[in-house]
Amino acid sequence: MLVKDDPKHQPKPHVCPWWLGPLLANPLRRLIESPEGILGPHVRPGMTVLEPGCGMGYFTLALARMVGPEGRVVAVDVQPRMIGGLLWRARKAGLAGRIEAVVGTLDVQQLAAHRGAVDFAAALHVAHEVADQTAFLRRIHELLRPGGLLLIVEPKGHVRAEAFAATLNCASRVGFARRACPDARGHTALLQRPR
Repeated sequence: MLVKDDPKHQPKPHVCPWWLGPLLANPLRRLIESPEGILGPHVRPGMTVLEPGCGMGYFTLALARMVGPEGRVVAVDVQPRMIGGLLWRARKAGLAGRIEAVVGTLDVQQLAAHRGAVDFAAALHVAHEVADQTAFLRRIHELLRPGGLLLIVEPKGHVRAEAFAATLNCASRVGFARRACPDARGHTALLQRPR
């Protein structure tokens, strides 16, 4: 049984090595995980979308296409090499103008301009890598506009059901309301910042 706020039951922080970035951004990944299938029901043209833990942009480029020329994707990663790979791929795809790439955590001052203005946040395969999930989810909550949505997707083979439940309990304590469990591979939840 998980004990709330007991550190020994919290997910262990882990940062995906930068050298895995090209493998994770491989187009063949679409055969098992379609960005459009996962994100398409939630993203519209003109939106501002936040993607923490973006890596080299496997989901970021799809998000940039979905938000269109009037939208914005704020992609954040702690590793400069991941952001470098993302920017290279974005320029090659002609999408760099739609992406604001940020090296750091969600606490960086650069994100202050987005407070209360993000329409949708996509935490894809990243929540289990965060040392302080409460701070991580609180910061996303602050960046979302009232009524804004957060989609959390965690890989079932890597994250136990109990750990995912703990993440959702943490999100509830921060102030998120649960909207749905979208159909996707892995553990998924659609949460909302109340209006």
